[in-house]
Amino acid sequence: MAHVIFRSATRADVPAILELLTDDEIARSREADAAPPPAGGAGAEATGGLTPEAVDAAAWAAFEAIDADPRNELIVADEDGTVVGTCQLTFIPSLSRRGAERMTIEAVRVRGDLRGRGIGRAMMVWSLERARERGCGLAQLTTDKRRTDAHRFYASLGFEASHLGFKLAL
Repeated sequence: MAHVIFRSATRADVPAILELLTDDEIARSREADAAPPPAGGAGAEATGGLTPEAVDAAAWAAFEAIDADPRNELIVADEDGTVVGTCQLTFIPSLSRRGAERMTIEAVRVRGDLRGRGIGRAMMVWSLERARERGCGLAQLTTDKRRTDAHRFYASLGFEASHLGFKLAL
């Protein structure tokens, strides 16, 4: 593995992050099925009701919200100035587990042509250390049932498939 650092994402990283988030068939199908934000205008029908500007506006608004929230951290794996991985860390206060904060890890991605080089493992280890630094008592994540390689990966890091999750698209 070349020299990879983990850091907070900047606005300049957003295009690379968006590319990573659609770097496989499961993710692309999920993005296509997502309920679009309110939009319209000329050409909207060709993009499922969204104009390219509306898609961009929604992504930029999401980045700004994440960036402004002290309980959210959008992280990139940076290899010599190139974004090669990403994840989002969300810190959640909780009354359960004696009031321990928990960290949810979401949108974990490593560039497809670089998988298997240890970048994802290093990013997860870094993220878990970040949780410990904040005093979290638990790290949690969800992963698509079809991602069997990811299941093995998370298990190798010590995660246990302890719960059954449910989601409802709104």
